[in-house]
Amino acid sequence: MSFLHKLGLGMGTGTSRSVSLPTHSSSRSRATGMPVSAVGAVRAPEMPESTRISNGLKEFLWNLDGLGRGTLLDLGPAWQTTLSFFIERGFRVSSEDFLRGWKAFLAEEEKRLREDANACETMDMTAKGRAERFLADNLQYPRSSFDAVLLWDLLDYLEPMLVKQMVANLTELLRPGGVILAMFHSKKPEGFQRYRVADSNTLQVISTPVICPAQKVYQNREIQDLFSRFRTMKSFVGRDQLRETLFIK
Repeated sequence: MSFLHKLGLGMGTGTSRSVSLPTHSSSRSRATGMPVSAVGAVRAPEMPESTRISNGLKEFLWNLDGLGRGTLLDLGPAWQTTLSFFIERGFRVSSEDFLRGWKAFLAEEEKRLREDANACETMDMTAKGRAERFLADNLQYPRSSFDAVLLWDLLDYLEPMLVKQMVANLTELLRPGGVILAMFHSKKPEGFQRYRVADSNTLQVISTPVICPAQKVYQNREIQDLFSRFRTMKSFVGRDQLRETLFIK
C-alpha cells in the first residue's frame, strides 16, 4: 500500500497559485490614493453554501483596525469576495491554497516512487522528510512579511509533523503584533468546507469535495503548545462544533 493511500488520499491534482490580479484603489482603502494588490489564483464560487456568524473574524479585524496598508496571507482558495473585502480596506493580499498544494505534492511523490525504483533509498520517506521537502517550495516569503494570516481549518487536515513545522514557519513570517485566525473542529468533520468573507462578522461556508481527509482533532493544550511563541490566544466556540481561535504574536 502506498504512503499516499495510508494517509487516506487519492491521486488528485492541484491548482496553480501564481496568477495575479490587477491592482486597483478604492475609496474605502485606508491608503491615501495608493494602489493595493492581490496575488493568487481566483477560484469561481462553488455550491452549496451557507453562512455563519464569525466572532473570530470580528476580533481579527478589530486587531487590524488602524493598520493602514497592511499585508495579509490567505491560505485558502483565492475567493474574489475575500480578496475584495481586504483590498478595499487597504491590504495587499497574497493567496496560497496550501491544502490543495499539499495534495498535489503527495501525488507527485507517489508518482516518483512508482517511476523511480531507487527513490525509496534516496528520499527521506518519514513524515518529517516529507514536510521539509514540501515546505522547501511553499510558504516561501521573506521573514516578517505579513501582518495577518487566514489559516482557516487547515491544521486539522495536515500531518501533525507538517503542522508543527508550518506553524513555526508562519511565526517567522508574521511581524511583531501580527494576527492569525485559525479554526479547529471539536471532532473529525464528516464533510469538507471552505470559507470566504461575506462581511465584517459573517463567513460564507462552501461545501466542497474532500481534498484531504481530517488527520487529527487538536485539544486546547496541543494548540497552546503549537502556538507557544504567541503572546495571546483567544477562542470562540460555535454551535457547529467549530472553534475560531485568534493568535497574536
